[in-house]
Amino acid sequence: MDLLALADFILVARHGGFGKAARAARRPKATLSRRVGELEAALDLRLFERGRRDLKLTEEGRALFERAGALLTELEETAAAIASGSERVRGRLRISAPLLFSQTAMGRLAAEFSRRHTEIRLEVTTEDRAVDMIEEGYDLVIRVDPAADDALVGRPFLHDRLVVVAAPDMPRSAGVVTAVVRGGDAAQNWRLANAAGTSTIAVDPVLRLSSLIMIRDAVRAGAGAARLPLSLVSRDIANGRLAHWGDIADSDIALWALYPSRRLLNARVSAFLDFLRQSFPHAAPEELAAYLDG
Repeated sequence: MDLLALADFILVARHGGFGKAARAARRPKATLSRRVGELEAALDLRLFERGRRDLKLTEEGRALFERAGALLTELEETAAAIASGSERVRGRLRISAPLLFSQTAMGRLAAEFSRRHTEIRLEVTTEDRAVDMIEEGYDLVIRVDPAADDALVGRPFLHDRLVVVAAPDMPRSAGVVTAVVRGGDAAQNWRLANAAGTSTIAVDPVLRLSSLIMIRDAVRAGAGAARLPLSLVSRDIANGRLAHWGDIADSDIALWALYPSRRLLNARVSAFLDFLRQSFPHAAPEELAAYLDG
């Protein structure tokens, strides 16, 4: 494949037309049109649908632009950094992070990262759904226990576990225990592990709430017992605001930082991964809990 022709195709796709691309690059429109035509012939694919007044990417053209465009940008940035002798990282970094992690830690993490890397423009979106990184233009996603995906690689940077807590004055009966659960969770018994061994608690959901922070606040108010991440309630347990009934058996949780396996690991993503390692050197729930008190 002619990489120069590929670069011209990406230039035209970014600007939405040969005329705009030619003016931006100060190059002849006819040259760009010829180069893109040569690329289409070499690939035996139509990359643009050419109308009288507009130019639209075909499905194949869009796929090539999304994948090759990001790769070419990373190569250009790397070459520019080497040529200038600069070690500073620059450019836009888009991250998708889950709700609870964003609410408890991401604001302070983002602020500190921006102070360290003043030429990176960080954008963080909060959502728990599995985003399409390529289609939606994310450089990195943070997810809780993600399913295996051949298109993504990454590493866990934090570990947590589920514990059962309740207000200190809430009686723990041998029968059914009133509980606050997450909306959509199926009613089920909880299997606890503590120093005395394992035991099972039968639960009666009296409240269903969509946010773990809402559940924690309801438990503090005495609405019932709940199973929550240790990082979210460890300070409440330590100061006696909540009673720790035990850990949910086999409930280890890991937060992963993931990026597309088909992309080069660009300097911005690498810098953020290093920053996460420095922020949570032991990957322990207590390190995340420290962010709750600001």
